[in-house]
Amino acid sequence: MVLIVNTEKSQLKKAAETVKKGGLIIYPTDTVYGLGCDPYNFQAVKRVFRVKGRENKPLPLLVSSMRKALSLAYFTTEAIKIVKRFWPGPLTVVLKRREEAPKFLGGDPSLIGLRIPNHPVTLRLIRFCGGCIVGTSANLSGKKSPTTVGEAVKQLGDKVDLVVDGGKTMLGLGSTVLDLSTEKPRILREGPIKREEISKILGKNVL
Repeated sequence: MVLIVNTEKSQLKKAAETVKKGGLIIYPTDTVYGLGCDPYNFQAVKRVFRVKGRENKPLPLLVSSMRKALSLAYFTTEAIKIVKRFWPGPLTVVLKRREEAPKFLGGDPSLIGLRIPNHPVTLRLIRFCGGCIVGTSANLSGKKSPTTVGEAVKQLGDKVDLVVDGGKTMLGLGSTVLDLSTEKPRILREGPIKREEISKILGKNVL
């Protein structure tokens, strides 16, 4: 039976220790429940792919601060403008990866997807983990992303080391994913933040 903890500080520290030791956890975010591990631990990242039954689709990272985000990716002027408006919140931006960032996250190794979630529990957990954590949804590939701990445990409970129960997620929908790694911004997945909102901030049409 997987260990299920609550959102008290001591319990979040226990979850962070699990991550630091190479374990996998399920945890709440503002969008859906996430499946997390240490992004610098190659074996843990490989295990995430196995657990989800996922091929080489890239894994995004959740970060606790803008400072941490800037240390992992090259932010363009457009990227700064867009995250100032939508972070913390349900927007993942894809940017060119800095050398210091984790290398083995699937997809194009020169790129990285980052997001600061708008959830106090998630942010505290990420800080305890050192500032970043793998932030893919806690579901089997192709299945519905879970919005409650019960849904997450039903899909992945026997495949992880610890679960943080934070109640029902606020938005219940995966983040919008915006690729800003090229001159032409494009939406890879539309979520709570719509194309029109992003186009308005950038002052041009987004693909």
